[in-house]
Amino acid sequence: MQGLIGRKIGMTSIFDEEGKNIACTVIEAGPCVVTQVKTADNDGYDAIQVGFGEKKEKSTTQPLQGHFKKADTTPKKKVVEYRDCELDVNLGDVLTIESVFEEGDGVNVIGTSKGKGFQGVVKRHKFRGVNDATHGQHNRQRAPGSIGAASYPAKVIKGMKMAGRMGGKRVKVRNLYIVKMLPEKNLLLINGAIPGHKGSFVIIEK
Repeated sequence: MQGLIGRKIGMTSIFDEEGKNIACTVIEAGPCVVTQVKTADNDGYDAIQVGFGEKKEKSTTQPLQGHFKKADTTPKKKVVEYRDCELDVNLGDVLTIESVFEEGDGVNVIGTSKGKGFQGVVKRHKFRGVNDATHGQHNRQRAPGSIGAASYPAKVIKGMKMAGRMGGKRVKVRNLYIVKMLPEKNLLLINGAIPGHKGSFVIIEK
């Protein structure tokens, strides 16, 4: 598995050769620096660790400062490992989109979904509520309704769909593909939507 770390820029759309309009997410992918090369002999598994995004040195712990200095690079905001990577790289190498991807490649993208705060069951779990407000129904349109059984089991079952915090979770979107690459600007155009707000970090896996 190989890939890059990127930053979500936003969405746009382009036309393909057949004139079909394709919705795309624009991602600034890389350049990423190889901050560590792990081997089965030393670490128990093969992987490369890459870093992306500049971070102030005063906001970086001393152990991490030393870790990045070994790779002869500045501190990075986001660090990700890619196991069993097929790329032949060395410590301190810079990876660009041209060295990892090609147009048309299938990719998976991981991001953190937008946080929506504490939400009720209608928004969070698509409950319908009580649409008929007659026959004594008062302020029940968006209520969850009964949540328990009887004296047995005398408890609320784990996993019950109730109100709570929504969003803000790690989400992987599979089976996407690269529609277009703009190497001079380090931009990837990937079909469809990708979780996260504008400016959020995303992990692209090939």
